[in-house]
Amino acid sequence: MKTRPLRTTVSRPDALATVETPPETMRAAVIDGPGPAAALHAATLPTPTPVLSELLVRVVAAGVNPIDAETRAGAGVSSAIDAYPAALGFDFSGVVVSSAYESHPLPVGTAVFGMAPFPRSGGSYAEYVVVPALSVARKPAALSHVEAAGVPLAALTAWGIVVETAHAHEGQRMLIHAGSGGVGHFAVQFAAYLGASVTTTASGRNAAWLRELGATVVVDHTTTRFEDVVSGMDVVIDLVGDLHDATSTRSLSVLRPGGLLVVVPSGSSPGFAEAARAAGVRATGYRVIPDGSALATIARLLDSGAVQVYVDRVFGLDDAAAAHAQLEDGHTRGKIVLRVTDD
Repeated sequence: MKTRPLRTTVSRPDALATVETPPETMRAAVIDGPGPAAALHAATLPTPTPVLSELLVRVVAAGVNPIDAETRAGAGVSSAIDAYPAALGFDFSGVVVSSAYESHPLPVGTAVFGMAPFPRSGGSYAEYVVVPALSVARKPAALSHVEAAGVPLAALTAWGIVVETAHAHEGQRMLIHAGSGGVGHFAVQFAAYLGASVTTTASGRNAAWLRELGATVVVDHTTTRFEDVVSGMDVVIDLVGDLHDATSTRSLSVLRPGGLLVVVPSGSSPGFAEAARAAGVRATGYRVIPDGSALATIARLLDSGAVQVYVDRVFGLDDAAAAHAQLEDGHTRGKIVLRVTDD
């Protein structure tokens, strides 16, 4: 198996952070109902209380993802929000304030990162979040909290697609649409690390960067139709969907017989499974699972230097609306992160 070279693993400090008793209330970026980016505003909410195997984490930074913006606008997973005001957000990096029990592997003071159970409960755009213990892992020692907050949802999505669904391996030919985005830049790296030959679509300004991450071929989608220059792919990972220029449908023609199309945007390509069968290829959707064990493996890759996270912009919690506007502008490289509290 061909792998990218690793640097010396970063040693993890044993010291735990000093933790203060959480206040009864906390600051959060919330919505009072579906709306545009400007609907996000700062508010005061009760600090949540963990039960059973849950952890209470003081959030230092929170990642901003497309699903957050879709949910804020009334789509995404908004149907699962049962009360407003609601704090948005899945990704976080922070410090454990309350652990499940005294000898838990993630004791009080541990720096962790992971995914919040939003929208079933409070999101990560807040000073504190309650999370299932199985949804988190120790923060990579090589990353700051701001960097780590950009990892969980995007990297777990990419891991689930590339490793667990597409089974990336030496010699495999893989096309990844939107390789410069949050999920895309992880997918490119995971596939290349595992030996696949990666072709990706992106704007020309990101071509050199994506080659550094491991892409062999970068197709500039602003000047070239990918089906004119790509063929015989074993796997296509579609992070765009048919809502934009019929990307899923066009991808069927570049797969080899029996190849696999993975369509990630929910509801963006109705009927793609039937179209894939008619074309003689396989197709599936994908939904991310908050898996702390997989996240711990990803953390080791990040600590080794084999995989990197790119944070494009950092906003304060009070500027969450501006962060969403930036995300929806559509030109973000890597991730946008909210700085919530001090380290």
